[in-house]
Amino acid sequence: MSTDKAAAGGGAAGAGKSPGVAILITGLTAFMAGLDNLVVVTALPTIREELGGSLEQLEWTVNAYTLSFAVLMMFGAALGDRFGRRRVFIGGLLLFTAASAAAAMAPGIEELIAARAVQGAGAAVIMPLSLTLLTAAVPAAKRGAALGIYGALNGLAIAGGPLVGGVVVEHVSWQWIFWINVPVGLLLAPFALRGLAESRGPNNSLDLPGTFLVSLGIFGLIYGLIRANGEGGWSDSQVVVSLVAGAVLVVAFVLWERRTRAPMLPMSMFRNRAFSAVNAGGMLMSVGMFGVVFLITQFMQTIQGMSPTEAGVKMLAWTAMPLLVAPFAGIMSDRIGGRPVVAFGLALMAAAFAYWALIMTPDVSYVVQLPGFLLGGVGIACFFAPLLNLTMSSVEVSEQGIASGSTSATRELGAALGVAALASVFTHNGGYASGQDFVDGFVPALWVGAAAVALAAVVMLFATRPDGAGGHPGAGPGKAESAPEAPEPTASATR
Repeated sequence: MSTDKAAAGGGAAGAGKSPGVAILITGLTAFMAGLDNLVVVTALPTIREELGGSLEQLEWTVNAYTLSFAVLMMFGAALGDRFGRRRVFIGGLLLFTAASAAAAMAPGIEELIAARAVQGAGAAVIMPLSLTLLTAAVPAAKRGAALGIYGALNGLAIAGGPLVGGVVVEHVSWQWIFWINVPVGLLLAPFALRGLAESRGPNNSLDLPGTFLVSLGIFGLIYGLIRANGEGGWSDSQVVVSLVAGAVLVVAFVLWERRTRAPMLPMSMFRNRAFSAVNAGGMLMSVGMFGVVFLITQFMQTIQGMSPTEAGVKMLAWTAMPLLVAPFAGIMSDRIGGRPVVAFGLALMAAAFAYWALIMTPDVSYVVQLPGFLLGGVGIACFFAPLLNLTMSSVEVSEQGIASGSTSATRELGAALGVAALASVFTHNGGYASGQDFVDGFVPALWVGAAAVALAAVVMLFATRPDGAGGHPGAGPGKAESAPEAPEPTASATR
């Protein structure tokens, strides 16, 4: 198979590269990036004891990563399209690894926040390009199963962050939640160079104005949402200015993308009903899931007196499900179509949150909570595995890099929105004064989370692509939802 064909998007099996190796490399790299979203949460009390810092600075230890991750993800995808996805992917991996070492060695809270922001920048490159590289490496007929394994690792990383952080902090030290990334990153980089095929997007120029507008716009929106939970609340001048400015910049980004000749995110993609539904559904899912995870980990530790490790172990009924179920969900999406599998998973997640809202009391036993953990875990698995296939098959091969960046960015935005929104519902109805006070705030927040995920399930029912090009996200039984094979390269695609 020719080098040109690999550069243009790869052949059926990634220009002779092993699909199994591609799954291992991209899956483990994405696992690291996803894990660091929440792994630091259970380490915050220990970090405060050793490094000091105000409550706001501790919040930024988490949020610096999320913000950098969200605002640079589409730029990371665009860099890969321009300079080579494998090359930029390896650069992002090495940046993430170096920033992890810097975070572990941080002498103060300010240095830790800065290192976390750089970590997020590396993750913003890793996540969208890992999905694009994996899609190019796996034959279309087997793509659902491959993306199912990738989705299992992705879902496990998101749900397992508190567990890994709690165990490492309690039994080793908080620095090792960052040090653990270093040897893994250094080993994966040379394997990625040898095991992944190079590919590029169709455009030879970067949309710098578009990147600037969307990055600042998303930053303003997320910064405003984070600040809204401070003392000033939603009426705080910084919150209002950030949200308004962010919204204006996002609108300006849309207008710019509609008129520029080489857009970073072609607005025509959103005329594709499947692509629009995947983005909207993914954002709504993150609103519910991240908001509930943020509160339930606090409930288990603050109200029920569990240690970080004990809480993480008891959440295994939730966190282990993606690893067990997602590969089968990916196979089912190949057989019956991804749309019903994703909608089913979202319905299970909504049912889990509603169940918790109905049974929640300060002293509710773990056995009574267990059905919610099981339902939520299976739901996450059924959501993530087919969603990746839906995303990549909803667009043309040449658009897959920016499509993966867009959907990842909307989910990160949904995560920030979910934590802010559900925390606001919680503080409006309850607080930390007592166990019952916490539950008084937690229950309505659970209902909001259930409603968001249920709405995501409805939205995903519209994830069909009537023209049939680029795959069939809404395919019925017997129609695999695989992205088409890459076309023969053009001259511009190989330059």
